[in-house]
Amino acid sequence: MEQYFSATHRMEQEVMFPSLLRGVFPQQHQQRQQQQDGAAPDADGHTDLYERYQQLKAIKPMVEKGLASVHDHSSSSSDEDASWDEAGSSGDARLEQRLCHHLAGLQQVLTHLTRDTNALTRRYSQILEQISPSEGQPSW
Repeated sequence: MEQYFSATHRMEQEVMFPSLLRGVFPQQHQQRQQQQDGAAPDADGHTDLYERYQQLKAIKPMVEKGLASVHDHSSSSSDEDASWDEAGSSGDARLEQRLCHHLAGLQQVLTHLTRDTNALTRRYSQILEQISPSEGQPSW
């Protein structure tokens, strides 16, 4: 979770001109990752890095809000704990299995988002290097 938040924070700090990402496609990096992961290519295949940047920016508050609601729910669940004690341990095993399944899924999604965020930030840095003047030449 911390890696995801660190990656998104770094992206927000580094990407000062998101419009530079318009028309830049992550196809080469994405295809390599999909071959390694065994995943199918994106259905649209035409999402440029600017759109991905917008998506990643939109997802971050949802993740933060989701975490906040989990923390709020856990602090207000003490009343529910009493009713769970009455239900017995048979439901606990099923609940634990479901929790493990969802946590594994969440970890997989956050890993994917972190990877995409880091790739976008690296590509943005490469774009800036390409358009910045050479060190040896004076910038007038």
